[in-house]
Amino acid sequence: MNRYILLALILIVIVICPFKNLAASEKQGKPNVILILADDMGYECVGTYGSLSYSTPNIDKLASQGIKFGNCVSNPLCSPSRLKIMTGLRNFRNYEHFGYIDNNHPTFGNVMRNAGYATAISGKWQLNGLSNKDIIPDWGDKDKPNKLGFDEFCLWQLTLTRPQGERYANPKIDRNGTVLDLPEDAYGPNVFNDFVLDFIERKQDQPFFIYYPMVLVHDPFVPTPDSKEWVNKELRYKNDTAYFKDMVAYADKMVGKVISKLKELDLFENTIVIFTGDNGTLPSITTQTSHGVIVGGKGNTTDAGTHVPLVVSWPEKIKEAKNYDGLIEFCDFFPTFAEVVSEKISETDGISFLSLLKGEKYMARETAVVHYNPMWAPNVQKYANQFARTLDYKLYQNGKFYNLKKDILEQHPLDFNSLSDSEKETYKQLQKEIDKLPKWDPKIPTTQYIQIPAGRSLD
Repeated sequence: MNRYILLALILIVIVICPFKNLAASEKQGKPNVILILADDMGYECVGTYGSLSYSTPNIDKLASQGIKFGNCVSNPLCSPSRLKIMTGLRNFRNYEHFGYIDNNHPTFGNVMRNAGYATAISGKWQLNGLSNKDIIPDWGDKDKPNKLGFDEFCLWQLTLTRPQGERYANPKIDRNGTVLDLPEDAYGPNVFNDFVLDFIERKQDQPFFIYYPMVLVHDPFVPTPDSKEWVNKELRYKNDTAYFKDMVAYADKMVGKVISKLKELDLFENTIVIFTGDNGTLPSITTQTSHGVIVGGKGNTTDAGTHVPLVVSWPEKIKEAKNYDGLIEFCDFFPTFAEVVSEKISETDGISFLSLLKGEKYMARETAVVHYNPMWAPNVQKYANQFARTLDYKLYQNGKFYNLKKDILEQHPLDFNSLSDSEKETYKQLQKEIDKLPKWDPKIPTTQYIQIPAGRSLD
């Protein structure tokens, strides 16, 4: 090589590299954030939480390098949980109809976009009030995701209802306002995942926020492209719980692809990757775990209905893997993201756990509170419930009090008169939290357990 050409190349490198490093340094102060929300995946489905029935190596690896949270409390059902996690408010403040969010309630998408982040959502929406079209003026608003903070979207159940098209084989998906014309062999989870990967690729030079509410592993329990039955088109919507194992594995595969893309683009170190689930597993699913057999509790306010996995990876700040067994409530995500971008928020029921991720002093929450009224059917009141809990004790609005450490299935309510002094103090502490919630009409029946109608999931 001509020595003058070589000298010129060296000078170019000397001049360009500092600017490249400066750009990387500037971005390093603003972590990317990816929130992955699995659909109907209780904590017992994940290997790192003791599952013996399913394979989740990618999620397990995230936990082995980050923080595994042992007590994340969701709401028992999809739509209530999604409103709570997106807005940082308990449902009595903003939940008006099943499957609906009002545009007047800002989401974490609005917070992140206001802070200069590129924002996207991909997966399950179900917040356009499609099941209440006769009473909701903006029930079919295809721009609602944009109004709620997302620059781009790729969604199922935005403008089309579930009977008009499912989420798996031959899916009906809206992408940025257009219903996609997909090939016959398209598989919904792949479409949503590809959108996420493409967004990461396109926005790699600026901070981005991705909310990835997966459609997996919700029923119908059907084959995935990795199932041998997939090759037979007639079997692609054969509903059988035997396929649940394949669906969990595919959800984990999708997580792995996101991690691989971040590493490929050298973004993994300063990206906060969060994996959680919206509620417990469907009651038709029974899971073998290292600590016993767990029957899914979706729709119920028991532990099996509200105990979800939560794994957080952020290599830039989380240098050593650890377990955190304190309480985290779904309303905590909103203020956490706001603190990440130094945005002030006017109202939240949550407590930021950013300092916990950064290894700084963290004031752990003492209680978690759930106000649950899904508003799903004409007799919705019978599903409604309220509870407040500490790590070891749980109090319902009807006065039933349980020792969760000894009675996780909540079969033996404690008699107040037989409580120890410390238990009575805990009871009073939880009653104060219950008293902050809307009062129940005693004429409206409430129950701790619900019966999901045969052959149909609640969402």
